[in-house]
Amino acid sequence: MFGLGTQELLIILVLVMIIFGAGKLPQVGGALGKGLRNFKKGVNEAGDDIEEGQVEEIPKKNEDEKKDA
Repeated sequence: MFGLGTQELLIILVLVMIIFGAGKLPQVGGALGKGLRNFKKGVNEAGDDIEEGQVEEIPKKNEDEKKDA
């Protein structure tokens, strides 16, 4: 897991507990979980749109300028 060992993970956990406190830790974890869930949902929806061919190509400014010139 990202090349982190047990000692590194324990140090990170202790630092997080010091910064946020033990009482806020469940709220921080819940917010992080919701954020990851929404990110995965967005990525999956974008992938579905691409597979269905619903993505429109946006012309670049340089191409428009070349056509006008």
